[in-house]
Amino acid sequence: MEAQRRTAVPEDAVRYRLFAPAAAGPSGEALLRRCAEAVPVRFAPLLAAYMWQRQPFRLRYVPRRGETPAHIGGTTLFGDNVEDEWFIVYLVREITREFPGMAARIDDNDGEFLLIEAADFLPKWLNPENSENRVFFYKGELHFIPLLETLEQHCDLSAPCPTIPQALALLSTRSEEFLAAEPIRAAVYKRIDGYPEKIQASLHRARCYLPAGIVAVLRQRPSLVAAAVQAFYLRDPGDLRACRRPFRTFPADQRVMTLVTFTRCLYAQLAQQKFVPDRRSGYTLPAPSHPQYRAYELGMKLTHGFEILCSKSSKVAPDAKRNVLSGPLWERFLRSLKEKDYFKGEMEGSARYLELLHMAEDHFQQSVAVTESSVEVSPGDEILTLLQTTSIDLKEFEKEAVSLPPEDDDSWLDITPDALDEMLKEARNESLPSANEEEQKYDLETVAESMKAFVSKVSSHEGAEMPWSSDESHVTFDVDSFTKALDRILGTDSEELDSDDLDEEEEFDFSDGDDEDWDAGNQRQDQKVSPNELVGSLKSYMNEMDHELAQTNVSKSFTTQKRGASSVEAATSESAGPDSGAEDAELAPVDVDMNLVANLLESYSAQAGLAGPTSNILQSLGVYLPENTDHTGLSSQA
Repeated sequence: MEAQRRTAVPEDAVRYRLFAPAAAGPSGEALLRRCAEAVPVRFAPLLAAYMWQRQPFRLRYVPRRGETPAHIGGTTLFGDNVEDEWFIVYLVREITREFPGMAARIDDNDGEFLLIEAADFLPKWLNPENSENRVFFYKGELHFIPLLETLEQHCDLSAPCPTIPQALALLSTRSEEFLAAEPIRAAVYKRIDGYPEKIQASLHRARCYLPAGIVAVLRQRPSLVAAAVQAFYLRDPGDLRACRRPFRTFPADQRVMTLVTFTRCLYAQLAQQKFVPDRRSGYTLPAPSHPQYRAYELGMKLTHGFEILCSKSSKVAPDAKRNVLSGPLWERFLRSLKEKDYFKGEMEGSARYLELLHMAEDHFQQSVAVTESSVEVSPGDEILTLLQTTSIDLKEFEKEAVSLPPEDDDSWLDITPDALDEMLKEARNESLPSANEEEQKYDLETVAESMKAFVSKVSSHEGAEMPWSSDESHVTFDVDSFTKALDRILGTDSEELDSDDLDEEEEFDFSDGDDEDWDAGNQRQDQKVSPNELVGSLKSYMNEMDHELAQTNVSKSFTTQKRGASSVEAATSESAGPDSGAEDAELAPVDVDMNLVANLLESYSAQAGLAGPTSNILQSLGVYLPENTDHTGLSSQA
């Protein structure tokens, strides 16, 4: 079921569905259709000002299919701009707040990405197999359906997940019980915090040297800049065939300077990609030292995108296309915008009024009109239609180019390592200590204790958990439980010995007497080895191994405890008496903490300031090592 659900959502796309939990039958369908008509109008000021990367937010009525009730919803491709996905999460939450009778589900090709965002605060029993149909927005808040065992009267206990009708029934009757925990809600809401103000912050305005035809098209349909950037950014050799000759739709003459609005993602895609135009196209660039070089380069790239779109046009005549800006649907939409004070008191016919009107027309053609029509016009067809129906006043464009407003600073494209660290710490809800605090709190004992606490944690095939809290009690070791578990694993039957065990027996050259003892032990299969005997056998193996290793150079690779050391092991070896002096010299206990810290510091030094296993593990444990400014003093410090 999980695999089927994931394949239903394309890659880099988000799916949203809004249900009516308390309504069923004709009344539920009527509520859904009213909501589908009201949402574009209610949220038109937000949607008209937003520039989508690939596809806009659209709501369509979907009849009941199988266990999925009738609903309104859609799927939006967001491409490389993940902010589109989170803006839709914000929209969905606000829709359920504005229309309290609606409950919404939202997911993508990764599944329940809202739960992924709150992964640090989820209950232990939750996993990808049982997480479906548990997360809903209802009445403007995030709700979470718990385990089925607690809902016996509503759900089938044999099913890993509730069905959508079961979840909707619970939300409509007991929604207060299923409000998601505060940490889960905070983690999700943090990603959508700042909207709708973030819409303007996500835009970037830059000067571009463009043909007058493109300037006129963008005045009518500002969102077409996204399609042009995508056409250039995702071009293939076949697309460039239209750019290896003088441009037919947008020749290089009659170009003007203009200010184009991008999203930051679109601007980065256009500005960061290297491209040299074909000389036959007529587009040449000035020297890089030219003060307007960036504007010429951006305009050249954007023009290539528009030319590629037009080369893919179906060449349908403009009069064959339906004029979506006429008819009762547009009239109702425009009347609702005026009632919502969308034009903010601007005088009809003024420059600002016309700008807002074009944005509303753009949104209407992308979302509302396409929802009512089964035919979606390609961007190339729209461009060619606009070129034939829009007047192009070159002198007016040149006059406006003299007094263009300043473009936005693009220094945000360059991220320093420190700024990246700040962003990563903020994403993990961690505060960065100052350099002085790092040096003052730097303690080798903390490094060793944190690593030992991590190693002491129980892991499974799903991975190891970090000991996030420093206040956790120390891990205790139950010898009896350990020996019993080991006895169950190893057993006492000779049949359980593998080839490695037989090889060890030959390597240690046990005597025939030992073999006889072992055979005799096999005859007593019904008798179990006691824990003390098992521990004693393990100790004998360890002693044999120590004596074997004492004759090699392996011991020289470890730091041993010196006489007079404060550790318990060193004190024990000192109290053993003078007769054990030679043996202590050979089998001096290894200083585990010293070796651990020395190896960690050596690995940290080898990272040369970059990310690596040591820094990643220690930072996840809350331990931050200072920068290694003196490589030579590393070993002496240890």
